[in-house]
Amino acid sequence: MDKTHKNIEYAETIALQALEFLLGDEELKAEFLSISGLSAQDIADGFNNPEFLGGVLDFLLQNELALIAFCDRVGIKPEEPLRQRYSLPGANYDY
Repeated sequence: MDKTHKNIEYAETIALQALEFLLGDEELKAEFLSISGLSAQDIADGFNNPEFLGGVLDFLLQNELALIAFCDRVGIKPEEPLRQRYSLPGANYDY
């Protein structure tokens, strides 16, 4: 779990891509908003918050079909979001 500045930036980039993916799918967006209890304003405010971005990856990691679709879209291996999740605050090491 190397938390160098470069790794954190990459993890944040993956999380922002995941957020864009989630918000671009109406069903996933509705599920994310419902489960998280967040508003559109909360999401807008969370872009620069590493804990929020970690939560985005947590949500994605709970939905295997969405995870695979996201990884296919951005061209990364399915284990990469989990690997990057560990670079952000609040990671659950029990995945």
